[in-house]
Amino acid sequence: MILDGMGFVWDTGERNFVRFVNALRHYDRLEGGGGGGDNSPSSSSSSTSMSSSPSRRERRTRVRVPSKFVVPRGIENGWPSDLWDYPLGAKTMAVRQKELYVVGHPHRKRVLEDLGFRWQVGNAALGWLDVVHAAAIYSQMHGRALNVPSSFEVPAPPPIVPPHVVAVADGEDDYDGGAAGDAATAAGCLDAWPWPERLWGLKLGQRLKDVRLKGAYLKGPDAQLRKAQLDNLGFVWNPKRGRMKRFIDGEGDLTESGNR
Repeated sequence: MILDGMGFVWDTGERNFVRFVNALRHYDRLEGGGGGGDNSPSSSSSSTSMSSSPSRRERRTRVRVPSKFVVPRGIENGWPSDLWDYPLGAKTMAVRQKELYVVGHPHRKRVLEDLGFRWQVGNAALGWLDVVHAAAIYSQMHGRALNVPSSFEVPAPPPIVPPHVVAVADGEDDYDGGAAGDAATAAGCLDAWPWPERLWGLKLGQRLKDVRLKGAYLKGPDAQLRKAQLDNLGFVWNPKRGRMKRFIDGEGDLTESGNR
């Protein structure tokens, strides 16, 4: 009783697991854009209280933590101070690869699965849905043809110029749309942009080049299905080479331009 009153930790494994789950929830809310909500438990919460988290079917996204992600310091970043400098990316990899915290604890696995934790990650598991989604948009924009330059990245929308700025530049000094008009125009521009925000910056050209040259995403039981999806989008499996360009690099080599 005395030790309990002093806050003695009897099960360090449970404490560490709770801290990991708290960090995942905060990451999902602050960085991942998921539907974790704001009711993250404190570090003193028990695993029992975590079972009330929304199921995977109710969530908009799944938790995806970069392997090198470390919780940033500073109140302005929205993270609680007890998680500052926490190596969440490394911990996530350890849980996935070595079953840290979850060996012999099936209920902990269920907690993570309800939160949206991915047990399998990599080209074949994590990114295919994003790749095929972006490929479908590109194909539709290019007449059902999917021959993406290797340097192509999914673009974010261009900066929005408020109508009053354009009006003043054109000499129309009587523009009176105000902030409401600017906001409506901005919303309209974003709504018309064909690429969803979660795909902005995706290196689609490089990903599809890896499909072509390395067989990325095309291993395992879903390989044939994924090939069929690409075929239906007009994927070019053997693009034509670019023109031969001669350059001097000290040895007088010839280098072929284009997709390599």
